[in-house]
Amino acid sequence: MTLRDEPQSASAASPKPGGRDERLREIGLLRQALRRPELGAAAGCLLVLFFFAVFAGDSGLFSARGVVNFLEVSAQLGILAVAVALLMIGGEFDLSLGSMIAFAGVIMAILSTQYGWPIWSCILVAFAAAIMVGYLNGWLVVKTGLPSFIVTLATLFILRGVTLGVTRLITGRTQIPGMKELAAGDWLAPLFSGQFGGGFLAWLADHGIIDKRPDGLPSVQGIPVSILWWIGLTILGTWILLQTRFGNWIFTVGGDPNAARNVGVPVNKVKIRLFILSACAATLFAAIQVLSVGSADTSRGLQKEFEAIIAVVIGGTLLTGGYGSAVGAMFGALIFGIVQMGIFYTGIDTDWFKAFMGAMLLGAVLFNDFTRKKASEAR
Repeated sequence: MTLRDEPQSASAASPKPGGRDERLREIGLLRQALRRPELGAAAGCLLVLFFFAVFAGDSGLFSARGVVNFLEVSAQLGILAVAVALLMIGGEFDLSLGSMIAFAGVIMAILSTQYGWPIWSCILVAFAAAIMVGYLNGWLVVKTGLPSFIVTLATLFILRGVTLGVTRLITGRTQIPGMKELAAGDWLAPLFSGQFGGGFLAWLADHGIIDKRPDGLPSVQGIPVSILWWIGLTILGTWILLQTRFGNWIFTVGGDPNAARNVGVPVNKVKIRLFILSACAATLFAAIQVLSVGSADTSRGLQKEFEAIIAVVIGGTLLTGGYGSAVGAMFGALIFGIVQMGIFYTGIDTDWFKAFMGAMLLGAVLFNDFTRKKASEAR
């Protein structure tokens, strides 16, 4: 009888009655948790909340107005961070993000204030420009083989220079005011500059859950629509990554593009689409900011690309690609918002915020490296 013909023992062929299959390796809860990219950011968010609850609990940071303020700051960065997270999971960077914010904002402002275009058409033109810029970035990266760091760094300077030069040429200045008046009555503008939840906030004020102003109105009249965009995009990004074929392609392309090509993944198309998504997120940020503030400025978006990358890295996304989550990026942006507004409410010198950014980036990179190793050991 050959070895192939020999019957296996009962203990080897099947699990013991009432017991577990000995061939299956158990994975502890800690290692299972370490597989989640957003673990460190969630823990960091709780730590930051605890810190300010202890040292700034009576400063107004956790009042209704304070909560809305830090959520709004988090939301604007979070809109960028979701797109940047998907791009970095795909193994690429976009350093032109901040310049795209200024570029898109100036397009909207010049077309509306100088040429009389309706706001809705200006917004659509800005998004069309974003699609072209994102496509160009992605096309150059995949066709030349140059690092996206270099390609988008060049785009950063080109867009910033074009924005400044064109704005000075047409208007003679670097700021373009008057957007709020033009946006009044526009059918598309409320999608980017409105508020929601006013009735709910009034109900909370009537029941004493939030404060009222001396005139009897709630201390917060509405929740900025940017927060809704942030939550919606985070849900959409999570669904794409975890429930769609395109999401699987993103992870595969970021992990090993050559292996992805070998199994039929359209690597170039995936990368180009992710760059387009990044540019469109910057344009969404610009639309929200321009229509809320009522003006455009050529200096808008400075260093936003770095803040978005830091938020994404804090959220657990690896700089090497192939690992990360949109939820982690949301937590990273939330940490930024809480700390930035917490420093403001407590009266701490805001210069320390930059030091915090650097420390958080270093700590996140170290923790992500530890997480990646533990997750690999658990496989």
